Amino acid sequence: MASAAQDTGVMPSATRTIRIAAPIETVFAFFTDPANDLKWRTGVKEMRADGEARVGATVHQVVSGPGGRSIDADIRITEYTAPTRYAFTTVSGPVRPTGGFTFASAEGGTTVTFALDAEVSGLKKIFMGGPVQKSMDAEMSALDRAKALLEQ
Repeated sequence: MASAAQDTGVMPSATRTIRIAAPIETVFAFFTDPANDLKWRTGVKEMRADGEARVGATVHQVVSGPGGRSIDADIRITEYTAPTRYAFTTVSGPVRPTGGFTFASAEGGTTVTFALDAEVSGLKKIFMGGPVQKSMDAEMSALDRAKALLEQ
């Protein structure tokens, strides 16, 4: 992935697939429980669901911004198909990425594909494209922490 999105003209995006040695139902439940995000996503300061996980539900999220500043980045669940797909769109904050997880049973566990995309244009792209890409790349790296937690 290009880290300098503002220089290349590419919109910030990231995708990663990992294999976790745990059943698909366990892995799906872990990634769709907002309380678990605090355990594996280092940039998350707060995360809580406003009710049951379902399409249309909102999850309150506060993430670390520049200089450690707190940024509201609530998400709305756009797809919830247990145990194979969970997707969302960000509905607050200066950048509003979309993302999703795809889960598939695999020999000895589950494959998880995590994808994020953000459309930024104009001045936002110039000033925020690089930092947004860096944040997305960190989210992909954080999958290793989720894997370690699930495989304990």
